[in-house]
Amino acid sequence: MKRIIAVLLVVAFTYSCKTGSNSQKEDWIYLIDGTSTKGWRAYNGDALPPGWIAKDGVLTFDTQLGLEQNYKGGKDIIYGLEEFDNFELYLEWKLPEGGNSGIFYHVKENGYKSPTQMAPEYQLIDDVKYADIHDLTDYNKSVGVTKDPEKLQTWQQTAADYAMYPADPTKKHLNPIGEWNTTRIVFTPEKVEYWLNGKMTVSFIPWSADWYKRKNSGKWNHTPDYGKYKKGYIALQDHASPIWFRNIKIRKL
Repeated sequence: MKRIIAVLLVVAFTYSCKTGSNSQKEDWIYLIDGTSTKGWRAYNGDALPPGWIAKDGVLTFDTQLGLEQNYKGGKDIIYGLEEFDNFELYLEWKLPEGGNSGIFYHVKENGYKSPTQMAPEYQLIDDVKYADIHDLTDYNKSVGVTKDPEKLQTWQQTAADYAMYPADPTKKHLNPIGEWNTTRIVFTPEKVEYWLNGKMTVSFIPWSADWYKRKNSGKWNHTPDYGKYKKGYIALQDHASPIWFRNIKIRKL
């Protein structure tokens, strides 16, 4: 009898482990299946803008393809099948030299021209060469930068909460241009975390006194709807630069 009970316990434990593993795996919603762009469309649009394609398991923006059609709308894209509030987002990405893009969340449409008018952004950019290739002086001066406006500011660099929280340089490891990087964004009302290549680079409390102080004293001072929404779409930015994304998945918290 003891032997039978022991066997039954082993079977029950094995089954529970398998069930738990499957359940945990099923928590993830995959936003790209590697072969199609299902679910993705233009911001404020019904279809993908020209240039965005799925190729070899990668969601990519091909600038050459984007120039081939007489397209008048914006080229930022959203995953339009579902809005998310609290989540963990994981994806892998890479940029070319001088590249620039971004990951937005809590994105709304409703008459806005672009996600930058309301949505927080996890910045993606070529930290090393971007300012050598692109003149930042006028733009930086327009948002109040007086010291070294020709340089890429810390709040503009990869893994920053754009124009809010710079990435911690002691935790930041950015792979060379052309190599894949991993990003995680964890959002809850209690705490937001940005991760780059396995290290947490940014942590903040949304809508806290510190958050409002930063929001009201910088680039977003005259953008009243920035960061106010607690639920919305996931968006990827076209910044006239090639960009590659893969293994995009999200888990509700």
